[in-house]
Amino acid sequence: MRKPKERIQNASLARRVRRKLVIRKTVIGSAERPRLCFNKSNANLFVQVIDDSAARTLFAIKTFGKNAPVAGSNKEAAVVLGKEIGKELSKRKISAIVFDRNGYKYTGVVAALANAVREAGIQL
Repeated sequence: MRKPKERIQNASLARRVRRKLVIRKTVIGSAERPRLCFNKSNANLFVQVIDDSAARTLFAIKTFGKNAPVAGSNKEAAVVLGKEIGKELSKRKISAIVFDRNGYKYTGVVAALANAVREAGIQL
């Protein structure tokens, strides 16, 4: 993500963007250890597993659409999403990932997702 050209008026969004830029400097995915990128809105959760070296999204899971495992944006939905991610990563024989929390604080839904992925046997 690029740094915004003008000043962000919303203070909490500005802090999240600053955290995101700092995190993305160091968090890089590869074919052996892809990046798990998490994003959320008020209604839904989105997770992508990305190989940055090939600039390719391996797969994505979200809480809306035809193949959604669960609907919502709460901790319970994050746990179900984390288990689904763990199953898909195990099926693709990936045992370790890099967790990109996308500037969100590591609490609540973000922590629930990360713990569910860990419980599925994936190393963060």
